[in-house]
Amino acid sequence: MVVNPTAGKGRAGRRLPDVLTAVARALPRHRIDVRRTEGYPEAREACGRAVEDAEAAAGRDDCLLVMGGDGMMHLGVNACAGTSVPLGMLPAGTGNDMCRGLGLDLRGPVRAAERLGGARTRTVDALRVEGELAEGRTSTWVGSVVATGFDARVNRRANAMARPKGNLRYAVAALAELATFTPLPYRLAVDGTSRELEAMLVAVGNGGYYGGGMNICPSADPTDGQLDVTIIHPASRATLLALLPLMFTGWFVHHPAVERLRARRVDLLGDGLVAMGDGELLGPAPLSVRSVPAALTVLA
Repeated sequence: MVVNPTAGKGRAGRRLPDVLTAVARALPRHRIDVRRTEGYPEAREACGRAVEDAEAAAGRDDCLLVMGGDGMMHLGVNACAGTSVPLGMLPAGTGNDMCRGLGLDLRGPVRAAERLGGARTRTVDALRVEGELAEGRTSTWVGSVVATGFDARVNRRANAMARPKGNLRYAVAALAELATFTPLPYRLAVDGTSRELEAMLVAVGNGGYYGGGMNICPSADPTDGQLDVTIIHPASRATLLALLPLMFTGWFVHHPAVERLRARRVDLLGDGLVAMGDGELLGPAPLSVRSVPAALTVLA
């Protein structure tokens, strides 16, 4: 079990004793190896090492539990995707978008831990992103949404803000970004079909949620082997401002500026495009996103 104690404004650290008690009761035959992490690189190494140890331990019924926000869930996905090791997610962040998109219990990490005793494994899809990515990587896994355009810029601004805490950061960041934002030029290849267009954003979803509950891809099904693509074509600032609250319900898709597609692979190119995935920096375009069916086993 890898935990980020600072997630959810410190809520994860405060609830950790109760969570451990719940996990011990739910999984009485298991030994719990808890690894508290203080930073992203440490958490990534801990997740990776745990999965390596699990794969090397023949005959053991091991799994990786991650407790924290979407950043910790992203690390769990990258450690477990493409392996046989199940991933259990204990949401303790402010957004919990990946858990929301997978239909997992969002009532806090204790409730999620209590459900582990009756949990079953199921396989879900994951997004494979390739390109010249951050930190010298050339590929990574994404569990929820790859964002480019206005949404990605809001995400980056929100990540850099010390105040306010919680989901309110996204609203403040969106208003600040909206003041100067103009449509971006995209060059897309959707299952090999090329398109050139200007857009406010192009979002590629697996689970459908980002930004603390925004339902950017309302029809996304993480088990159908397909990408859900949402394009918001050029619109006035007033229109985009009006659409923002509707993104939490998914009703924004009825606006004529919104286009939705389904595909198995999307290649994204365009000057100035920087992608975010699961709320984390991926890197600049060009990059490709494809759906990998049944890439991840989760406890649900």
